[in-house]
Amino acid sequence: MSNADGTPVWFELTTPDQDGSQEFYAAVAGWTIAASPLAEHGGYRLATAPDGEQVAGMMTPPPGTEGMPGWALYLGTGDVDAAAARVKELGGAVHFGPMDIPHVGRFAVVADPQGVAFSLMTGSSPEESRAFARAPGGIGHGVWIELATPDPDGAFAFYGKLFGWEKAGAMPMGDMGDYAFIGKGDDFRPGAVMSSSGSGAPARWTWYVHVPAIDAAIAAATARGGALLQGPDPIPGGDFSAKITDSHGFEIGLVGPRTPRSQS
Repeated sequence: MSNADGTPVWFELTTPDQDGSQEFYAAVAGWTIAASPLAEHGGYRLATAPDGEQVAGMMTPPPGTEGMPGWALYLGTGDVDAAAARVKELGGAVHFGPMDIPHVGRFAVVADPQGVAFSLMTGSSPEESRAFARAPGGIGHGVWIELATPDPDGAFAFYGKLFGWEKAGAMPMGDMGDYAFIGKGDDFRPGAVMSSSGSGAPARWTWYVHVPAIDAAIAAATARGGALLQGPDPIPGGDFSAKITDSHGFEIGLVGPRTPRSQS
């Protein structure tokens, strides 16, 4: 995997009901979801975007992890073992691994010093992951990541030392504090950091999936037991964003236009 360190490379849902979650996200995100063809993956399901790229995975809780459901964010690194060791040096924790996934790569589940969990991944393929695609036309792909944390300055210090991230401007949100943009070089703007204390949001990473029409996606979600938490709100570039919960209460973000964008 040749993605730059800190690039979102995979999104993974741990759910008690794979069938129900599959039906929900097929309708909301437009994914085609099927079990991995490899027996050693133990029924792990793969979500494929309309352009044929695999973007996310879906599994039931492994033994001993029943308390860790919901969406997980994987950030790429060239050396999982070195990155996991660096996490601990910087005041974070390693919860699981590093370990190998057959035919996929090596990963570890870690947490930053504020206790927010994420995963590190080095893929076994030399090709880049395309699960995250900010360019137009990335329907079904991740297009934004968002960290809610009790200590935004501490988070920027940690991720800056781990991945080279910088604070690249901010949008004031009054009493909720700043919505501070993540930057690294001229072309890497994957998301933002905000205060969980000021906003009241749970401390976590949230990712946003690109949908062809945000109102239709919200309607599909609520018709299947999900709920609208926020939005749709206008964002730069003409799209809108929203946060929803799925039919099991797991949070995810949506980004898309109010009317379907033609696909060529």
